[in-house]
Amino acid sequence: MMIGQSVAMRELRARITRLATTQFTVLIEGESGAGKELVAHEIHQMSPRRGGPFVPVNCAALVDSLLEAELFGIEERTATGVRGRRGKFELADHGTLFLDEVGDLSAAAQAKLLRVLQDFSVERVGGHSGHRVDTRVVVATNRSLHALVDAGQFRADLYYRISGVELVVPPLRERRQDVPLLVDYFAGRNRRIRHLPIDATALSALVAHDWPGNVRQLARVLERALALSPGPKISLGDLPAEISRQYRHAGGGDSSTDQTLRGCIARYTRLILDQCQGNKRRACEILDITYHTLNTYLDYAPDQEPAPPRAPLDARSHAPAMTATLCERTG
Repeated sequence: MMIGQSVAMRELRARITRLATTQFTVLIEGESGAGKELVAHEIHQMSPRRGGPFVPVNCAALVDSLLEAELFGIEERTATGVRGRRGKFELADHGTLFLDEVGDLSAAAQAKLLRVLQDFSVERVGGHSGHRVDTRVVVATNRSLHALVDAGQFRADLYYRISGVELVVPPLRERRQDVPLLVDYFAGRNRRIRHLPIDATALSALVAHDWPGNVRQLARVLERALALSPGPKISLGDLPAEISRQYRHAGGGDSSTDQTLRGCIARYTRLILDQCQGNKRRACEILDITYHTLNTYLDYAPDQEPAPPRAPLDARSHAPAMTATLCERTG
């Protein structure tokens, strides 16, 4: 299940819906931990092939000497003690084959994959004839295949065979509005192990973090906090030092810090602007608010009564709703 209501996630879902009804090969790009396999599975589940198998393959784990047998199968008695078996392409017949981290394939493996993708005919190791398979292929990479082609590390003909229909999974730092939803999801998933609410300061710190490991890292951090927290709530001190340190450096986590809704909004807005190196246009894009709304947030001084807004909030803004979620537990 794909969690998130940010603009980026809504656009991604819309593209998945359109692509799912086709039979085209799809290239999914995104950082490690961003959810590429989840997107591939969503494509499969929304397609006419959902009644068939979904077969994931980690290309980075394939050894060249075993690649053909793993992907294409091997005939009985090809070698002493070898039992015949179907390869991943056959196992995914009438379904979807997901080739993850395709950029890690060796040159020899790329050539073998290209041969099969051209006519979807596979020949088992030790066999003498090929047979066609009805398999949709979805590939993913956390590296720029275009850059690998330019560097001579990826076959251009294979790149052009699998590219063209592309999806980009946004990193978590570009859809911070989704962090509270993900926190609720992971907390619910682990409810039977231990159920702890999270306080507003800790949640704000999670939203502010850059998450180089993306959703996968967030899930592990929450598991750690649930396992080690001594109190009735997950607090800032229960989070890894790098997360709490970054948040305190940005002006959060202090008992004297304004914890009102407007204070949370202003503090988070300044954090995003700082990460954008003062580029207000980029900050507006990340927060999904107008330029006037951004200045309204920045004008707020925590030690003063908030001045009336200079312009009404943008009707399409998701930042106020997101920040209200962050701060609703502070009341």
